[in-house]
Amino acid sequence: MKHLRHPLAIAAVCTGCTGSPDTQAPATAPDSQADSAEPQGSAGCEAETFTSGLYELEHGGLTRSFQVFVPASHDPETPAPLVLVFHGWGGNEDEFLGSADVRDEAEAHGYIVAAPLGLGSGQPDRSWSSWAFSGSTTGLDGDGTNAEVPDDTPDICDDDATTDYNYPSCEGVADNGCSWTHCQADDVDFALTLVAELEAGLCVDPQAIFATGGSNGGMFTWELGQDPRTAPSFRALAPLIGLPHRGYLASKGTDADLPVLSVTGSRDSTVPPGEWEDASFTVTTDGDRYFYTGATAITQVWAEAHGCETTQPAEPFDTGIEDMDCRSYCASDGDWPEVLDCRADMRHTYDLGTTWPLIMDFFEAHR
Repeated sequence: MKHLRHPLAIAAVCTGCTGSPDTQAPATAPDSQADSAEPQGSAGCEAETFTSGLYELEHGGLTRSFQVFVPASHDPETPAPLVLVFHGWGGNEDEFLGSADVRDEAEAHGYIVAAPLGLGSGQPDRSWSSWAFSGSTTGLDGDGTNAEVPDDTPDICDDDATTDYNYPSCEGVADNGCSWTHCQADDVDFALTLVAELEAGLCVDPQAIFATGGSNGGMFTWELGQDPRTAPSFRALAPLIGLPHRGYLASKGTDADLPVLSVTGSRDSTVPPGEWEDASFTVTTDGDRYFYTGATAITQVWAEAHGCETTQPAEPFDTGIEDMDCRSYCASDGDWPEVLDCRADMRHTYDLGTTWPLIMDFFEAHR
């Protein structure tokens, strides 16, 4: 079973990971102004068809599945915020929703959570489910703008020192042994389809849709923010222990603000964030050698896209959560910044007891 050593296969799909100014319209405001301040609901507010449970949808000739969590306090006539969560390599729909920390926080804040399942090595086989993103299918580096490429290799890994994880579906797509996710479908387009499905079946606030994911799911979350097709659909993003591959250094794919929280582990040898203020790429050291865009590089370009100054070191930001070193190039006046880089003293694990409250606080601050 060659996939067992893959760098993105987090421990037991991480289900056991633990550690784990409001504004008010003036009383004299016209009714039209008062009404405009209320969230405008999706089509699902007419009649909800989803409750908590497992569901399927057809996309691109494939049957895709997803799990939905609806808070007990949810009012089917009141638009609710929605967060999509994407599992890590080899994970499943229960990777986040199997955690009481995730469910309790979602319940407390009134968030609907949807957890889709990625695609495996082939239909109908759903094992080693993954999310395809830039470089992961071809195995090729991007444009190389974020760092010097060692030995002039155009690959996303050191092919000679990395296990070949190629999926059968990537035959004719993968250019080397560095490819490591499926090639069955366009996952970005699937994410758009899923959002539309959820908006049609649940009373959702279209202006309060968020995305997060862990490891491979975190990398895919960056992809959703970089791609012009999906970026306008989300209010904020929070990739967890996941970074783009080297050479795919790009900011938000929309002219609108798109806040992002990057959460990584300072001792992560699988997807290392790198040193603070070091914009060079990082290298996996857990047995394979994959190349990733560092946390400083990606948060710098996103900060610049939000009009923030990056010529000075990022400033510390107190999130109120212990054991988390957070810094931002966009910090000002104590408000939550639009781009935040947080690093915990942890390895390649979710530590949802610590990271999930941080993610929810970030989303709440940018609703």
